[in-house]
Amino acid sequence: MAIKRSIIGICFILALLMGCAGVPVREAVKVDLSLPVGKIEGSQFKGIRYPFNVSAPPGWRVTTEIPTFMEELGYEKAGLEESQVFIFNPSTQSNLQIDFTPAGRYSKFNQELIEWLTTAATGSFKEELEKDYGKGVKAEIGPTTPFSFKGVPFAAKKYATYTLKGVKREQGWIYGFSEPYQIFVLYMVLEKEGVDDRQDLKMILDSFEVTSKK
Repeated sequence: MAIKRSIIGICFILALLMGCAGVPVREAVKVDLSLPVGKIEGSQFKGIRYPFNVSAPPGWRVTTEIPTFMEELGYEKAGLEESQVFIFNPSTQSNLQIDFTPAGRYSKFNQELIEWLTTAATGSFKEELEKDYGKGVKAEIGPTTPFSFKGVPFAAKKYATYTLKGVKREQGWIYGFSEPYQIFVLYMVLEKEGVDDRQDLKMILDSFEVTSKK
């Protein structure tokens, strides 16, 4: 998951710089890995290990297991294993994954920084695309835009479109922060005639909510 590695790497460097002249902004975040990731009730996922909920539209599936086809789409297994939940359309293989990662003790966030980090991940995306498919695949990079999630004060979105084997793809990433977690939402839409996966994706994103951290 080059996009996430790139963002976390930059955050780590910034945190080191802040730490040299500052004080921690939060206690070290302890994640109870003995807890289940969450529970699935029909088309709804309710987080237990991390405080978030999300639901799938009709025709899509939600699971905590890695869908078997996602490695074939170019995702690395190690990166997939870091995500807590996956939502996908079995007929088109369009998909979305969500990953919560605790922020470091010295990391500070605001909307401007979130947008800058989201943009900075573009370089890693391009490198990974070229590594996997060669220089012949050209991606059109969309703008970085603020994004709104329920319960998330800072978030931004970036995406790219490209074509592989005659199929147009939109691959995007949304990076956000809600104390004390960094939030990574990665998605891929594979166009198929007669199917409007982008509208379904919007429904999924609209359903996403970070809940009370009690």
